[in-house]
Formats: sequence, structure tokens, C-alpha cells
Amino acid sequence: MNLAAPRNALSLAAVSLMIAALGSPPVFGAPVVVDTISVGSGPYSVAFSPNGKKAYVANAEGDSVSVITVLTGNVTGTISVGDGPTSVAFNPTGQKAYVANQEGNTVSVIRVTTGAVMDTISVGDVPSSVAFSPNGKKAYVANFGAGTVTVIKVLTGNVTDTISVGDAPTSVAFTPNGIKAYVANAGDDNVSVIKVSTGNVTDTISVGDSPGSVAFSPNGKKAYVVNYANDSVSVITVATGNVTDTISVGDGPQSVAFSPNGKKAYVTNRFDDTVSVITVATGNVTDTVGVGERPQSVVFSPNGQKAYVTNRSDDTVSVIE
Repeated sequence: MNLAAPRNALSLAAVSLMIAALGSPPVFGAPVVVDTISVGSGPYSVAFSPNGKKAYVANAEGDSVSVITVLTGNVTGTISVGDGPTSVAFNPTGQKAYVANQEGNTVSVIRVTTGAVMDTISVGDVPSSVAFSPNGKKAYVANFGAGTVTVIKVLTGNVTDTISVGDAPTSVAFTPNGIKAYVANAGDDNVSVIKVSTGNVTDTISVGDSPGSVAFSPNGKKAYVVNYANDSVSVITVATGNVTDTISVGDGPQSVAFSPNGKKAYVTNRFDDTVSVITVATGNVTDTVGVGERPQSVVFSPNGQKAYVTNRSDDTVSVIE
């Protein structure tokens, strides 16, 4: 006995014809640029406030910080800071933002509620990166021209220590538990490991050629270091301090950031005008996203729904969703 097909069923041939007519189905979850925001001149670094409502962009050639209201994607303010700002970070409470001014050898302290510069702190020669400890008590500033890290006591704004690291330190990041800080030294092709409680360098880890940025996974088990001169990411297992993998990315990688859930890592590639998307579980590049011209810095919103990428040569921020 022949069973008749349901009256509303489509044959395989009909489905094939429909797919051919409509084109390939969309790939849900693939990262895509959904907006481009014009900011100041030479945007170098970007950071989200802890509540995700604002993003600050340090404009290296404009001596300013562009304030983006994340909900609307509009620039709602511009803050004048020091000479050649290249790095910006919010303290964990979101009350202050520190901006490292590379050409002025200072850090501008912004009171976020008012958008006013409330203090200026002298640091080392050519400060290139600033980061807050997870408890918000200390800020570390990597001084590219001095081979040092300046330690600032956030409560008072005083410099309490200067730590010698490697040659041409470009980036600094704290482990999520705040016990260690990693400093990428572009001139030595290594990472200095600082024990935060003592301020001593306790280890030096060899990585790739000209490391320019370092970031920790949210669980603190891995650190990714982008190597500008050999187009790679060194993967450090934090428990052992060993490099356990090397991932090839695009041309001239500049910056790396982990998604808040730790599943993805984004790497900006300066000479490709792209972002490499790494699936952390496998260590494979699973996507490449085209952005603006000469992408420099990348950061995820606290909820992980967006990533902001600064494009130095066209004075924009690409919003990846």
C-alpha cells in the first residue's frame, strides 16, 4: 500500500529550488560589523566602563578622549587630556579612568561622573599602557622608554614604586585574582611576571617577536600575547608559566581581548585591516572580520554582546556584534 505524503509537505527538489533562489542561509552567531563610530584623531585604545554604559577612546593625535554612549553609539563628549594618549582604563568601581599620555610622561585621572580631569600624575618615560588591579587599589603603568612599570596607589594618586622590567614594555595586565601582573616587553621578546604583593619580577617568559599586547582569560588559566613581528599569538599556561601553543593570526597583530565568557579571543591585525577570531577551546582561528583602516585596540563590552575596535588611520571605532 502506498502512503500519500501530507498535502503541505515540500519535496526535496522544491526545497533545493527555494534555497537556490534565496541564496545561502545566514550563519547565526558569526561576528559582523554593525556600526562605525567617528571619534577623535588617531584613536589608539578603548575601554568600557564596568557597567557597560560608556566607552572611552584615547585619541593619540588629538590629545583627547572621546566618550561614547554605548546604548546609542553616539559620541556624547570629548575630554582634553595630556600629550599623546595611548591607553585608557576604568577602575573597577567605574568612578575613575586613567589615561596614559605617551608623549607627556603623565597619567590623566578622569572623574567619570563629571568627565573632568581631576589629577595628573607624573610617571616614567613614554608610558604606553595602564591597568588597574582587580581590587582597584593599584594601577600599573608600563613605561616603554624607561623599561619600567610605575605603581600608583589609586586612593591617593601617589607613585609608590617603580619596577624594572624588560626592554620597551608595551602592555601590562593583571591576573583575575590580582596575584600577578604580566608585562609584554617588545624589545626583549619576553614577558616579565610581577608578584603584585612584593613588586618583584619572579619570572621571565620568552614569547614571539616584538610582543605588543597581553591579556588573561577570564578564568586566569591562560594568557595570550600578540607578537607583532611574526604574526602570532603565544599562549601561556599561567600555572606553569610555559608557552604551550602558538597561533598564527593576521599581518601585524596589535591587541588581544577575551570575551567575558572566555570562549573567544579577538586579535586586531594592523596591516590586514581585520580582526582574527580565535576559538579558545581549540586554539584555532575560526573567523576573520574586516574592520577599519589600521586597527589598533579591541575590547569587549562587559555583557559580551559587542566588541569595539579602534581604527587609527580613519579615526573610527568599528562595532562588532
